[in-house]
Amino acid sequence: MKAKKISALLLAAAMMVPAAAPQNVMAAEEAAAPKYIFLFIGDGMSYPQIQTTNYYLSAMADDGDEILTSQSNLNMMSLPVAGSAQTYDSTSFCPDSASTATSIATGHKTYSGTINMDEKMETPYETIAEKLKDQLGYKIGILSSVNLNHATPAAFYAHQASRNSYYEIGQEMIDSGFDYFAGGGLKKTTGDEGDKTDLYELAEEAGYKVVKTQAEAEALTAEDGKAIVIDETLADSDSMSYAMDLEEGEWGLADYVEKGIEVLNNDTGFFMMVEGGKIDWACHANDAAATITDTLALDGAVGKAIEFYNEHPDETLILVTGDHETGGLTIGFAGTDYDTFLTNISNQKMSYAKFDSDYVAGYKENKTDFDTVMADITELFGLQAPQGEAETTTQADSADLHPESDETGSLVMTEYEYNKLKAAYDETMSRTGDEEEFGQEEYLLYGSYEPLTVTITHILNNKSGISFSSYAHTGLPVEVLAMGAGQDDFGGYYDNTDIYNKLAALTGVE
Repeated sequence: MKAKKISALLLAAAMMVPAAAPQNVMAAEEAAAPKYIFLFIGDGMSYPQIQTTNYYLSAMADDGDEILTSQSNLNMMSLPVAGSAQTYDSTSFCPDSASTATSIATGHKTYSGTINMDEKMETPYETIAEKLKDQLGYKIGILSSVNLNHATPAAFYAHQASRNSYYEIGQEMIDSGFDYFAGGGLKKTTGDEGDKTDLYELAEEAGYKVVKTQAEAEALTAEDGKAIVIDETLADSDSMSYAMDLEEGEWGLADYVEKGIEVLNNDTGFFMMVEGGKIDWACHANDAAATITDTLALDGAVGKAIEFYNEHPDETLILVTGDHETGGLTIGFAGTDYDTFLTNISNQKMSYAKFDSDYVAGYKENKTDFDTVMADITELFGLQAPQGEAETTTQADSADLHPESDETGSLVMTEYEYNKLKAAYDETMSRTGDEEEFGQEEYLLYGSYEPLTVTITHILNNKSGISFSSYAHTGLPVEVLAMGAGQDDFGGYYDNTDIYNKLAALTGVE
């Protein structure tokens, strides 16, 4: 049973922040240029995602205390230099991952949906990873918890007018000659029509060792040469599983980073880009619990880099940033006024995606009645049906002048919330999957997600004092956190293109 698995995992990880990291800061500041570079990109991760995760951990640790304490629970919060980057692209103030990752990787703005090409789709841009490999001989690693030919990882090796050209992106990935790819599976491995040579076969022909089991990944060494490591337990859309859905012993992002350090480490240098891609997917779906656990998974990967930094403080640079913010995540909700009840989130035992695949699909097939579904919701998310008129009256009285607020943190739903959930159940059960579009009301309520599932997470989020304003990206600036050789260059407020510019200047690439 996973009754408190999310809580135990998060609290255990919170205790793993390396205390020694800041001790070597002065030595790193004196270093001329970074020889080992880690660039962590939390897709969809801005300040709200980081702070929500941090506050959640603090709330879990302080549960039952009368006075909350503010702690820095995350590895990334131990990085001594903090900057901010604005994220707009040539299309929008609410940009997409292709264009923002292009800005980080090349220092150029472009249209949303475009990877390393100018706005005319004529001129390709060379990436920092390509320059470090070609000009300085660095080994290159590209890791992602989503598909390796998805927009953010692709922005470090591909040049395409459309981020949806997955097969062509996969071909460029193979042609890059980069040394270590790891994470989610490739999309469209035989092309849109399924009539092209499989990308994995092409990779092996190009000299890559293609690894698809955890046992093979564990056995991988630098002597194996170039490698493409695909997670053994692929989940939604052939991505890695959400961190909260991992079974004990299954590899997460930090394990692939640790293996990457092992196979990339050399006297010349390496560059490793690590994307926490499912932070973005969780925020699109407005799933706060999955957002927190995948933010923590990325932070665990940062911890592996800090361990390496502690051994090579004069030669290592660690950067943590985001490409954009997703979901309009906010700490605070109208229904809880000035209160938050973040420990409520620990009641969620699986991601929205796993609930869809493991439960909702069966509900539709078996035409499961609502009472049975409600019992599962209570077990898996903690939400309870109203307990009669007396319970509702007590809650309303306790809210004083704000009868719709909940100052108790109770997981017992109000009649209003219960009726919303029942309506979402009805909507889910009525959908056939052939619907081409929905009206404004349906989209505002459910986005493009399963009505029942997204309504469950909305209610649990709100009862925790968390809210989302969008199913898409927003225009918030993102954090740029730095430690190591050249760290001071990353303080201040600047454009995301300057992340590339600063890296290029530090390393001396043309």
